[in-house]
Amino acid sequence: MPTSGFPAGTEGFPAATEEGKEPHGGHGPGRRPVGTATEAALAWSGDPLLASKVSVPALPGTCVPRQCLLDRLSGGVNGPLTLVSGPAGAGKTTLAVSWAHLAMPPGPVAWLTLDTDDNAPGIFWSYVLEAFRRALPSLPATIGTPTSPDSIGRSLLVRLASAVEHLPHPVVLVLDDMAKAPGREVSKGLGFLLEHAGPQLRLVLISRVDPRLPLHRYRAEGRLTEIRGADLTFTPDEAATLLRQHDPATTDSTVRTLASRTEGWAAGLRLCALAMRKSDDPDGFARSFAASEHAVADYLLAEVLEAQPAVTRELLLRTSILDQVHPELANALTGRQDAEEILTRLVREGAFVEPVADTRWCRFRPLFAKVLQAHLRSRRPGLAPRLHGRAARWLADAGRPAEALRHATAAGDWSYGAAEAVRNLMVGSLLAGPDEERLPALFSRMPDDTPGVEPALVAGACRLARRDLEGCRERLTAAERFMNCGSTPLGPEAGLTYALLKLLCESYGPENGATPGSAAEAMARNTEGMTARVAPWRTEEHPELTALRLHGLACALLRSGRLDDARRAFTGAVEACADDATHLVLHASFGKLALTESAVGALTAAEDHAVRSLAVADRHGMPPARRSGAGHLALAALAFERDDPRTARHHLERALACPDTHDDPVMVAESAVLRSRLELTQGRWEAALTTLGDLGEHPMTWPAERLAVARSHAVLAHGDHEAAVAALHGGDGDGPALIVALARAHLAAGRIDRARRLLAHADRSHRSNLVDHVRIRLLRARIAMLGDDPRAAHAPLAQALDAARPEQLRRPFTEAGPWLRHLLEGADGADGSRLARSWLSTRRPDGPHTPAFVEPLSGREREVLACVARMLSTNEIADELHLSVNTVKTHLRSVYRKLCVSRRREAVELGKELHLL
Repeated sequence: MPTSGFPAGTEGFPAATEEGKEPHGGHGPGRRPVGTATEAALAWSGDPLLASKVSVPALPGTCVPRQCLLDRLSGGVNGPLTLVSGPAGAGKTTLAVSWAHLAMPPGPVAWLTLDTDDNAPGIFWSYVLEAFRRALPSLPATIGTPTSPDSIGRSLLVRLASAVEHLPHPVVLVLDDMAKAPGREVSKGLGFLLEHAGPQLRLVLISRVDPRLPLHRYRAEGRLTEIRGADLTFTPDEAATLLRQHDPATTDSTVRTLASRTEGWAAGLRLCALAMRKSDDPDGFARSFAASEHAVADYLLAEVLEAQPAVTRELLLRTSILDQVHPELANALTGRQDAEEILTRLVREGAFVEPVADTRWCRFRPLFAKVLQAHLRSRRPGLAPRLHGRAARWLADAGRPAEALRHATAAGDWSYGAAEAVRNLMVGSLLAGPDEERLPALFSRMPDDTPGVEPALVAGACRLARRDLEGCRERLTAAERFMNCGSTPLGPEAGLTYALLKLLCESYGPENGATPGSAAEAMARNTEGMTARVAPWRTEEHPELTALRLHGLACALLRSGRLDDARRAFTGAVEACADDATHLVLHASFGKLALTESAVGALTAAEDHAVRSLAVADRHGMPPARRSGAGHLALAALAFERDDPRTARHHLERALACPDTHDDPVMVAESAVLRSRLELTQGRWEAALTTLGDLGEHPMTWPAERLAVARSHAVLAHGDHEAAVAALHGGDGDGPALIVALARAHLAAGRIDRARRLLAHADRSHRSNLVDHVRIRLLRARIAMLGDDPRAAHAPLAQALDAARPEQLRRPFTEAGPWLRHLLEGADGADGSRLARSWLSTRRPDGPHTPAFVEPLSGREREVLACVARMLSTNEIADELHLSVNTVKTHLRSVYRKLCVSRRREAVELGKELHLL
């Protein structure tokens, strides 16, 4: 540390001389005799002026060329005043040193590095004069030297200004670390020199804080160039250059991580680079925030924290637990009343405290905050939780519940935190979107035995968000126990939260079988009633509550087979969603709406809503664990109904990658049904049955009906008519799809009258949909064909084709069997032309006709088909397989019949599609 000019043990000063006059018998204090090596000294003490303070520092060994800033500094030096201001370690001095060495200054550079002992006017100006004399050897000796540390005469500044004004060229005076000379007299003298030295003086001030100069006036007059902390922040490219100067192998990922963590702070980057070079695991160092914190801790503690008064240090430590600091909150944490004044000064001084625009709030730079927090833990153990608890209550009273919750959980005050979460209806946002990650993370450490209704409700919501239905039910049961034994009445927000969780939990997967639609409606009405008891302004801030209620109701209605009601409820849930605030429930509701629509044959609407569901997930970057497979499952189902198995398989695979496809009863059934139907397209009826699994003893709800119908189709493809009928008698379901499937099975068994009665019953049902309607007409056409009356089959077939055409519904026709082809081929006249046109408009234009129910080929038939694929003639096939020609022809006719084709090429194409070749 440089000397202050006051030798130890002295009392008073040498006899003062007038500035500019020599004492008797000497060359004059502060002057070097020409031709001698004597150093300049302070007039009153004789202590030498340190040469290191008045010399331009050497260029650092690792220096990033920042041409843009160098150009700005060069441009600024063309004017009278340039201010380079920023926090400690921002690279202010390095920039000025680089400019002095690498740029082309307009004249000599007089450099002065200030210390804390240079704040007395006499010392300051003694060093300024020495800096000028080193840069300008011809500076007149008559300017003189200060004779007292505490003041200087006006005449000295007048002579200095005059001397500079008459210089033949500019001179640049750089005052580094100007914050260490904050005295009013120093600033006053600088202002005088700047005003009167003329255009030849170019002043560059480097400081952490703004000097006491009328900067506002210089700025208005266009006489000030400013390079601030934001300008000094390293760009990603500059950060990469700096880090690779220390280690050329530094990866782009490491650069991005450290540049983000340090926010482009030059000293932080350099310190991290040095520490990383010493580390055995550089990449691990970059990933660890604690390692970065440790690398810069000593610097920040010494240069920033310890440089502050004790009161300020205490405020910094106590408020370091906050993301943002409000003066009144700081007062609450420190027990003082002057926090605003202290924070304002810290912001002004660039002490790693930054203002939040247009507010009274400010924030600490993250790395600085982490260092302060670590220092708080080591110096004041046990204080942080108490501060978090105090902050939680202040923030809750200030109407900032999300921040209050974070501090309450950090304090380990689980009861208060859970009560605030419930009181502010945060459980809805956990399940609907905004807090899907944050809330579970905050309460992840909450013990299971935390007493109270609110902790149980929050724990239940966190489990439901993970689709842990059993865990949610367990916590709801605990909440019920606290409700029954508690002496404090349950608040309306807690009542609403309980009702909503109960509805959702039972709707997603009931505990004991299916929740009937009527029961779900009662639960939804109860939730709506509880909503009415909550203050309207609270519910208006949470549109997700209505969306979740309608979504839960819709899920229950879908399970009970009330598809039209479910469709309306899902539509209501979508309409109640505000996209940004409810993206999870919007994503799921769009997907389930699409799945419902695909089941009733509204394929166009299903496609639109499924695509919207996927778009919501992509737009919000939803993680795979939170995505619903409903949208992909709907797209798979509609692709299959449009006779596009390849696309159906693709979307089914995507749906199966989502967790809810495996635990939602409806989606479990739908995915199993679709897998089974896809197996049947390849003639694998046994695999189709295995995919469906065991229906068990579940009631015949709509998903179970879907499984029963699919099971019946699978065994019917194998030709087991009685098993197909038996598969449909496993419960008390009476849905139109089940009755139509039963009619089909009886028809295959030859019980035509029974099939006709069943079709009439299904046709009268108000629950029948487009798919049911088309299948009913096709079966009636089949009955007419079996009655040897093809013309009577034309009308129902035409009705089926006309109904299917708008939605491009093709699968019922593909699955109808070979009789449909024979009917079309045999049709003639006007009816025949109309049917042919309808059939062509309904069939997929790409690829051969693919029946879903293919009777398995025998081994010999497969061999014959393989020979046909090799383009062998009938005689050549007979020779190769050692068969007679007639036997080969018999096998070919059987292959054509089973594949519903009439030509060799069609048989080969279809055989390839069905993987028979």
